[in-house]
Amino acid sequence: MKFGIFMAPFHRVGENPTLCFERDMQLIEWLDDLGYEEAFIGEHHSSGWETISSPEIFMAVAATRTKRIMLGSGVVSIPYHHPFHVANRFALLDHLTRGRVMLGCGPGALAADARMLGIVSTTQRKRMVEGVKAIMRLFTEEGKISIDGSYFKLVDAHLQVKPFQQPHMPIFVANSISPSGMVAAGEIGAGVLSVASYAPGGLDDLKKRWAMAEETAAENGKSVDRKNWRLVFPIHLAESREEAMNDIRAGANRWIQEYFITTLGARLQFEEYPEQPVEEMTIDRMIGRGGAIVGTPDEAIAKIKELQQASGGFGGILGLAHEWTTREKTLRSYELFARYVAPQFQGPVANQVQYSNEWAREHRDELFASAVSGVLTAMQDYAQHKIEKGEPVPEMMTMPLTRIRP
Repeated sequence: MKFGIFMAPFHRVGENPTLCFERDMQLIEWLDDLGYEEAFIGEHHSSGWETISSPEIFMAVAATRTKRIMLGSGVVSIPYHHPFHVANRFALLDHLTRGRVMLGCGPGALAADARMLGIVSTTQRKRMVEGVKAIMRLFTEEGKISIDGSYFKLVDAHLQVKPFQQPHMPIFVANSISPSGMVAAGEIGAGVLSVASYAPGGLDDLKKRWAMAEETAAENGKSVDRKNWRLVFPIHLAESREEAMNDIRAGANRWIQEYFITTLGARLQFEEYPEQPVEEMTIDRMIGRGGAIVGTPDEAIAKIKELQQASGGFGGILGLAHEWTTREKTLRSYELFARYVAPQFQGPVANQVQYSNEWAREHRDELFASAVSGVLTAMQDYAQHKIEKGEPVPEMMTMPLTRIRP
């Protein structure tokens, strides 16, 4: 399983954007040091909270400040761009990073972005699929690609430089609550970024959602693989569940109420409270419905195992990057996850360490006895050496066995 972040990012309105960008960069550097595998960077153009307008530019700079972490768009809003430009930019970036690029695609999440560009929201999902199909053709076909599309044209088109990764970098499609993302992934044969796993309804019927992708892929002569399915969750870990909740409650509630409800106009109401006041839309309720991973490393391990069972399996977890608490506690949370949670899901390395510890415990008596024998033999040999030289034997060489037992 792979672990990383999905960085929209989210920064409170009124902050210095230059400092926000720098913190985002430093976070990716920290994740690279900790061994996280992936970081997906968003594209947004309005609403004040999500302020990275070009994931490619951000990824290019991040690549110069990191060593190994894969960098992806999370996501490029395909209807906002000519597919030819997207294909060229990502092929170039793939070479500049020596194959550390992933292309995440979506229809565009913010209605305000689409409105500024004069794009009708009901056309966005179809245009995304249309655009990604063109990008994949540009990546894989030699030339003379002509498409008279609904929002773009290509005439005898080709890429001068194909991607560094062959046949192309990993491609993902964003999926939220509706089935459109899963259907699009199946139609294209791409991976899936389930970016609203934390939203009400996001966890429902995970197996059925993946089945939509498989069914659509079969209908289109494509294939999809669970290893290319990422679930996105807000995550915060601490030494205790109480500490974790106290760390993030104020910041998370502000994110829910000021961003989703007040800014985007979302109505995160629940069946039992159809007219629930905004102030009651809280992180406690989100966690109660399984929409976030907050607590201790052990609780995070249990939650991920629960998700594996509920979904039938997936390829990775992406923490939704947030700033719900202090910088120090945020970075510490990522460290706790890397040290104690990720290894439990990453195959033979963790398994062999666990096996070795259990094996040593099982044989501890005989192994300790053997070690003691070795020590005593060395002491006796040295004592005999001193006797043969006619020199007194140091007192420590006559120490009884019981003194070196635990």
